[in-house]
Amino acid sequence: MITEFTEVKSILTRTSGFLNDVCSHSLQPYRGCPLGASLCGVGCYVQHNVYVTQGRAWGSFLEVRTNAVEAYRAAYERERSWAREKRGGFVIFLSSATEPFPHQEARHQITRSVLEAMCDLPPDGLIVQTHSHRVTDAIDSLKRLATKSALRVHVSIETDRERLPGLPPPASSLTRRFEAAAALKAAGLSTIITVSPLLPIEDPQQFFGRIALVADAVVLDHFIGGDGTPLGSRTLKTRLPRAMSAIDPRSVELSYRDEMAAIAERYLPGRVGVGPDGFAGHWLRTTNRTQ
Repeated sequence: MITEFTEVKSILTRTSGFLNDVCSHSLQPYRGCPLGASLCGVGCYVQHNVYVTQGRAWGSFLEVRTNAVEAYRAAYERERSWAREKRGGFVIFLSSATEPFPHQEARHQITRSVLEAMCDLPPDGLIVQTHSHRVTDAIDSLKRLATKSALRVHVSIETDRERLPGLPPPASSLTRRFEAAAALKAAGLSTIITVSPLLPIEDPQQFFGRIALVADAVVLDHFIGGDGTPLGSRTLKTRLPRAMSAIDPRSVELSYRDEMAAIAERYLPGRVGVGPDGFAGHWLRTTNRTQ
């Protein structure tokens, strides 16, 4: 892992594409992602962005944005005014192209510093997206920010399988991520499990029942459409679909997402989201109940 230190001119990016209806801006405290060599990195769409990778293998580098706080403060008034006028609110997604809580965060504290700056200059809404149990290190900052901003913490748990044959292990174990979600919810934070990308689930009933115990809602997102292309063409270039199909051929079809969403609805009635609507906090409207 190569770690570099850099300064950026801007830390807030106006969103388009998948995130267009989810938030007004994205914020990346780092460039690159140490989790790129783990399970979530296999299908990560960012690995196809040559502007980010610059020919480097995904998961092999991390750029620490040392002036992230200063860049946020400098852009705050301008971007908030634009977002409120053009997008109906200043809502930030942290992060869409990196893990905000890699193990290096314990040393560099970039994400933590940005969260603290947001306590002084809060966005209207903040969505924190993580694959790591280390999000719990920032619970105090998140609790303070939640009093000033509409805050949701999204913890990604893609499957109930600890390992998928032919693929690397997750960066954080299932147990640790479930424990992190439970801790976030116990702290009074709005906690969402994002099953994204949806991978083959061995026992859907048990899986969504377990999610219902630790989260306020669940979002399911398939690589078809979820990777920013209508037919999942980015992901189809990776080994992920082949590994999924070897476990359950149905899992590579979009209908699998809808099948899993119907089961999830039994355990989290009115609290199941699908695709971009789910990431935006819009839940399916059904009346199913756990039997």
